[in-house]
Amino acid sequence: PYWRWYGFEERIEWCAVFVSWVANELGYIEANVIPKFSFCQNAIDWFKAMGEWKEPGFSPSSGDIIFFDWEGDGVVNHVGIVKEVKDGIIYTIEGNSTNDTCLEQSYSIDSSLIIGFGTPNY
Repeated sequence: PYWRWYGFEERIEWCAVFVSWVANELGYIEANVIPKFSFCQNAIDWFKAMGEWKEPGFSPSSGDIIFFDWEGDGVVNHVGIVKEVKDGIIYTIEGNSTNDTCLEQSYSIDSSLIIGFGTPNY
């Protein structure tokens, strides 16, 4: 349902669309707090332009947007929402996760998979 909400007529990789859908449901797209995006790099560019980008090693807060590079090639290819950080573990909510679902996931705060964070000004 997320990629259809965005306007796509067929299935796409939908992690970014899921984050956008959540932001839209909360009024954050209209308020210009989080961009509407279907491509992870577009959101990174937006957060950088807004001065709301943090590099790996940053300790995020609930509601921050976390970006990943699964292949380690410097290209972002997944995104989720930080749920909480506890004892060096980042807990996230992600769309298009394992088995094409929405799931809670967890990562070490120093995971090499993390490419950075969007830190919306809520």
